[in-house]
Amino acid sequence: MANMSRRNFILSLGTLAGTVALAGCGNSGSKPADSGSDAKKSDYTLVADGKLTVAAELGFAPFEYMDEKTGEPVGFDVDLIKAVAQKMGLEASYLPNQKFDTLVPLVKQGGKADVAIAAITITDERLESVDFTNAYLDSNQAIVVKKDSADTADTLNDASKQVVCQSGTTGNEWITENLPKATCVPVDDVTAALTGVQTGLYAAMVVDLPVASYMLTQSFSDLQVIKEIPTGEQYGIAVSKDQPA
Repeated sequence: MANMSRRNFILSLGTLAGTVALAGCGNSGSKPADSGSDAKKSDYTLVADGKLTVAAELGFAPFEYMDEKTGEPVGFDVDLIKAVAQKMGLEASYLPNQKFDTLVPLVKQGGKADVAIAAITITDERLESVDFTNAYLDSNQAIVVKKDSADTADTLNDASKQVVCQSGTTGNEWITENLPKATCVPVDDVTAALTGVQTGLYAAMVVDLPVASYMLTQSFSDLQVIKEIPTGEQYGIAVSKDQPA
């Protein structure tokens, strides 16, 4: 995907939009609903009538980010949730930008967002708080360094190394578990984190592989992926356990 444009990336995944059903697949043991079935509007309560209110961290290109010209959210996840909303007879309405590590608590709390979609990996820990739709994308993690860096995954596991990640992500967890000697630096903004690697503030970043591939093609050509980490993650749309429909 190193040479793939945003447009081609989204087109290559676009057919997924029609396959996602808003059906809980949490740890209750119930099977996800058939992707062809539609929940009745009487089966769920919305934050705002006629709208599917969406929470997201809007700095994770190519999945969700702000269009500089229009000031509106764009990206694959945005296209996907709009398609889901349309199938439900609703309009997707985004909340202002949220921090990634607040998305699951926000959906669990209820009353502010109907769903959260932001390349959120389905994990056992998150399933304790919310349910998820069927998975819509497979992903792995990546370690990103400067092209002139001599670091490897092994040398990064050192007390002198600072490894940055987005706070509350599976990348954050991977650093803690696999680079215990390094200093893990969680931040809110992916672009700022990659800029920190670019300027030498951080030795490396651990981030979702599709995001690394896209960002390095678009804005950070002096960085490289030195290791693809096969975490076998799957993204899902987070929904409240109180709103299984």
